[in-house]
Amino acid sequence: MDAIQVSFWVVALLVVLAIAFDFMNGFHDAANSIATVVSTGVLKPQRAVLFAAFFNVVAIAVFELKVAATVGKGIVEPGIVDQHVVFGALLGAITWNIITWWYGIPSSSSHALIGGIVGAVIAKAGAGKLVGAGIAKTVAFIFVSPLLGFLLGSLMMVLVAWICRRTSPLKVDKWFRRLQLVSAGAYSLGHGGNDAQKTIGIIWMLLIAAGPSYALSTDKFPPAWVIWACYLAIGMGTMFGGWRIVKTMGQRITKLKPVGGFCAETGGAITLFIATAFGVPVSTTHTITGAIVGVGSVQHASAVRWGVAGNIVWAWIFTIPASAFVAAVAYWVSLQLF
Repeated sequence: MDAIQVSFWVVALLVVLAIAFDFMNGFHDAANSIATVVSTGVLKPQRAVLFAAFFNVVAIAVFELKVAATVGKGIVEPGIVDQHVVFGALLGAITWNIITWWYGIPSSSSHALIGGIVGAVIAKAGAGKLVGAGIAKTVAFIFVSPLLGFLLGSLMMVLVAWICRRTSPLKVDKWFRRLQLVSAGAYSLGHGGNDAQKTIGIIWMLLIAAGPSYALSTDKFPPAWVIWACYLAIGMGTMFGGWRIVKTMGQRITKLKPVGGFCAETGGAITLFIATAFGVPVSTTHTITGAIVGVGSVQHASAVRWGVAGNIVWAWIFTIPASAFVAAVAYWVSLQLF
């Protein structure tokens, strides 16, 4: 797009909208970080959200910006993105997040954003302008992340059960109440590291398209203010917490004890660390849900409420097309607005 024709206030408005999405991402996905540690009684909700928010922001010093690069430059061909595409993508993602939060459904903010980008780009230029490799990598991890979370969560549970086979249940519970703080911190670190970068990526995408007059941005690295703003926004969102989803994640899928919470969070954290290292914008919701189901299935297949898990999977399936549809509509509306 021609940067001269784009109002500074339009760019500023879209940056604010992106930060609002990032805040909502933390708000919506807070349950992923704190559900297990709250449901097992290790931390009270107020302390849990502060704990998770702290590690969300600390992630800024741990992870490279590979996920941001994927979202900013690996989903859409260069030259296609403009202010209308960004507006459509953000509105599609935010709308889907509000709907799923209202009904307490742990859907993916990450895939809502990717779906929004896809829908807006198709509305503007057709599917041919999407980068196949970036889309394929993201879609593949819709299936890989919960399966990997399931596998790691269940393996952790089997390993812990074998190590603690001669230890009294009371002592095991006492140990893992402490260890769960470590696993919850690791999971929150992975959550912040992967999810904050998605918003960094879309703001980076906007600034590259708008031109250097709007920010000290290059094709290799986003501005420092964008990085800090996004990490702080997701941390603030987590502090306010998505309480409607906590019960679904922590108790309705399966009943968790501290040892199960530790195994689920550790399996989920490892999955997020791997995905972030490879620059994949993975869903933290998919990851922790898979890990929780894995832990529950090791205890006993009937310990998992498969009907609840099935409803969650349907929400995952609809996330990308639903947010893409809203984004396409929002794209056409934005053409009339600015």
